[in-house]
Amino acid sequence: MLPVNRDRAERWRLGTDEIVVLATGEQTGGTIFAVEIRMPPGGGPPVMHRHDPGEIYHVLGGEFTFYVGDPSGSVHRVTAGPGDVVPLAGGTPHNIRNETAADAVAFVVHSPAAVMEGFSRAAAALAAAGPPDMAQVLALAERHGVELLGPIPALR
Repeated sequence: MLPVNRDRAERWRLGTDEIVVLATGEQTGGTIFAVEIRMPPGGGPPVMHRHDPGEIYHVLGGEFTFYVGDPSGSVHRVTAGPGDVVPLAGGTPHNIRNETAADAVAFVVHSPAAVMEGFSRAAAALAAAGPPDMAQVLALAERHGVELLGPIPALR
């Protein structure tokens, strides 16, 4: 039912990050998966990664640091604050972190929906059962089309 009631929306934990599900692939015919993410200080994915869906971040509060790879293999560090919009094309190596002392919040859209929605749901379920080991995380990522690339490389 429209509009989405944020207070009754499904909520997941991915590590320390909180995800509020605002639109699912089922609701959008598979075209988008939209969430609000709240990332505490030090939050974010542990490694660089890439996936086929594109994504766009609209920063609502705090500051996010994006590490974005380019075709030459270089990685660039970009910070984004309230009001900033950061689009990431599908297949782009990246990582998003909160490197500040305050929470950061963004509205995020993934398109198409299936890869990131499936991965996020499965990762949240895995995390709810206790801290996963790396073999479980690698298998989960592979099943859902997310390529884990390792630590953020030194910036050039």
